Amino acid sequence: MSKHCCEDMEHFAEYTCETHPDRHDCGDCLIDQDSNGCYGIMIHDGGSSMVRINFCPWCGAKLPEPLAYDDDDDDDFEELPTHE
Repeated sequence: MSKHCCEDMEHFAEYTCETHPDRHDCGDCLIDQDSNGCYGIMIHDGGSSMVRINFCPWCGAKLPEPLAYDDDDDDDFEELPTHE
């Protein structure tokens, strides 16, 4: 059994190429999974950032919640304004 929701997610979350030893340097790598189990779309800006996604872009399955959550992670997120 695959650890990903579908074959497409498995392909893109595990993809590596011969040219780039680091997946974050390869423009063909689209999806990353962090150490907490969160999936995200990779941001290719020279770092290892990603935009977290909650649903698979291919099959629509709900992706798992983080395995662990560090309170310090809250510092990385900016509170969005609410519209009343």
